[in-house]
Amino acid sequence: MDMPKPERQPRSMRSAQDGKSSGAIPSVKPLVRRSRRSGAPQPWTVTHDDPATAARIASKRPSPQFGMIDFAGEYKGWRVLLNPLGCYYGFIVAVGILTVFGIIMVFSSSSVDMVAAGSSPWAKALNQVGFSVVGLVLALVAAHCKGRTLKWLALPMYLVSVAVQVFTFFFGIDVGGNRGWLRIAGIQFQPAEFMKFTICLWFPLVMISMMRLKPGIRQSWKAWDLGDWGRTFGLYVLGLGSVLLGKDLGTALVIILIGLMAIVASGFPMKYVGLVGIAAVVGVAILTVFSSNRMSRIMATYTGCTADNIDVCYQATHSNYALASGGLLGVGLGNSREKWNYLPAAHNDFIFAIIGEETGFVGAALVVLLFVVIAWCLVAVAMQMHNRYASVALLCFMMWIVGQALINIAVVVEILPVMGVPLPFVSAGGSSMIFCLMAAGACVSLMRAQPQIGAAHSRA
Repeated sequence: MDMPKPERQPRSMRSAQDGKSSGAIPSVKPLVRRSRRSGAPQPWTVTHDDPATAARIASKRPSPQFGMIDFAGEYKGWRVLLNPLGCYYGFIVAVGILTVFGIIMVFSSSSVDMVAAGSSPWAKALNQVGFSVVGLVLALVAAHCKGRTLKWLALPMYLVSVAVQVFTFFFGIDVGGNRGWLRIAGIQFQPAEFMKFTICLWFPLVMISMMRLKPGIRQSWKAWDLGDWGRTFGLYVLGLGSVLLGKDLGTALVIILIGLMAIVASGFPMKYVGLVGIAAVVGVAILTVFSSNRMSRIMATYTGCTADNIDVCYQATHSNYALASGGLLGVGLGNSREKWNYLPAAHNDFIFAIIGEETGFVGAALVVLLFVVIAWCLVAVAMQMHNRYASVALLCFMMWIVGQALINIAVVVEILPVMGVPLPFVSAGGSSMIFCLMAAGACVSLMRAQPQIGAAHSRA
């Protein structure tokens, strides 16, 4: 008669019993789930008997719904402000409000000049409406372009923008001391505005590609390929130099800020970013020192007006008069006194001064708040994207729009010397309005690469 065989114990139980008999403390090994087909361990499927270890591993898991931000953990209190859909629609609403408000303020600030010139008081505002319609059409086209289409068009558009900017040396006209305008069929066009748009698409693409091909530069300068990097930065400097040769330092400063943002956001080593920043500062300083006009404006801004430079600081002085007259609530729409041929460029570069005069501190603060909303929305969405190119390009567009707005406002309140930089979406001018709206459309297209925004758009 066969005796029944003793039941075989699992290996883990036998090792535990051996540990008890020897007095040793049994070790707890993680259980790893493996794929049925390949036998390879699957990510984030490690289980532990120790609850503390399991909780620590779970806290490191990436959030599948919100990309780089975990709303269930550290950023739980920011769920509403960082919500991708809220930022997506908030950006569109902020741009729309600024555009409509800008048309109203262009009419208010330009009506006196139009009547004095024998035109309709609505002339400048109607032109602004026309430019806004063209910009809206181009914005819709850009918004419906896929990310790969924008990538494919980035380099050709940038080369075209540089070529057109070079044409201004031979066929351009001078406006405000800057030779950066072309006249086509009676319409003035500023190619540098188009260049800002193309740089925001092209430079992030080439920087990300170079960082993927040359990852060793993070560890050692010996990994640099001067040929590839020389071509990359050479094309960028070519565009920047074409603007500087037209004596448009304000636009060049915006292009420098866009380039620095692309360099930093693409993962370029910070030790080299500092060198690039120092080179940019030195270049701007040299261009400033060797220009008597720029030096006189700087001295008038930071040392005060004297009998010798009263003409230089005239515009900034009347800008301060306008802001001081506004008070808290302003003198009312259409009631500005400085627009009566006292403040030059009241409907253009210094329109923020008229906003402060007619709508007061409240109206000016609301305009600043709208640009803060634009910055917040673009940065919040860029932080929650797995698409590296879309993320960096959004940050570059943010630097263009918000950085230029900060420069314009700083000039109006006399923190910076006069540079001739318009206020995006608000100042009168076809080139600025059209390409700012086109940039907004490109931002809408890029934001749809965020999973939650893309899913909502596909359901609509």
